[in-house]
Amino acid sequence: MTLSYREACRQAIRDALLADPRCFLMGEDVGKYGGCYAVTKGLLEEFGPQRIVDTPLAENGFTGLGIGAALAGLRPIVEIMTCNFSLLALDQIMNNAATLPHMTGGQFAVPLVIRMATGGGRQLAAQHSHSLEGWYAHIPGLKVLAPGTLEDARWMLAAALADPNPVLIFEHIVLYNTEGELDPALSSVDIRHAKVRRTGRDVSLVTYGNSLPKCLAAAETLAAEGVQAEVIDLRVLRPLDMATVIASVARTRRVVIVDEGWKSGSISAEIAARLAEDALYELDAPVRRVCSREVPVPYAAHLEEVALPRAGEIVAAVRALVAPH
Repeated sequence: MTLSYREACRQAIRDALLADPRCFLMGEDVGKYGGCYAVTKGLLEEFGPQRIVDTPLAENGFTGLGIGAALAGLRPIVEIMTCNFSLLALDQIMNNAATLPHMTGGQFAVPLVIRMATGGGRQLAAQHSHSLEGWYAHIPGLKVLAPGTLEDARWMLAAALADPNPVLIFEHIVLYNTEGELDPALSSVDIRHAKVRRTGRDVSLVTYGNSLPKCLAAAETLAAEGVQAEVIDLRVLRPLDMATVIASVARTRRVVIVDEGWKSGSISAEIAARLAEDALYELDAPVRRVCSREVPVPYAAHLEEVALPRAGEIVAAVRALVAPH
């Protein structure tokens, strides 16, 4: 079946609404407008305004409403238009959704799903091109997902809604327009494990989200040079599946971590630290990272392109690791 990442997200939401009358969607422009990225187009007409709820421009307010609805037994899907706007709801996410199950000794669950667009590459300038998923992956009590494939965009939501704790799903804005084949035999994915998207023997490329297709493209280029790169799609940023990463590094002995977040304090930094702690002697070369430049993401297309990780940079990082061997 051929479909777009956008349509995969829409089908996932529609299935959730059909499957459970407790489930509803709310956020800015999700109803009449059909969503800022057209993901929710047509859902208001099908399900009505009680289940597709357009909210005011007040992230702290409607995220709090979602938390309350989850505590009351409903299954809310909260859409935050872009992840920078989620900072306006950070108190609700971190101090309420993530902590209430712990602070009540497990008496309350918060089965809340928050979807948000992330990343750069669409010329949305410095205030709307953030990659903040690494920030949220720092917070205990949250599960953080980053679907980088059609199958994950299609099936992660159902698994997230089945989780009794809050789940954040970061959908990269560049991926919405991508199209591909969806395996008709697939009907679910797990939200616990990373996945090997390409096998290789010479170097591990560890990544997620929109950096996944860049790593796969880099692996193709490297294969033509005789270098076999293994590509690991993290998929789940909290909790990190380090067992899959370490198993890959044990095979290849070299690793490049590709992360659209800024290098300082990033997911890539966390993975590098854990490899140093738990797999140092599996490595035959230093850990390398390819991240976004440490600047606000520029608006100008040519500057934005060089500010974000590129396939050519990944290839260059791998060449630097394997050249002496």
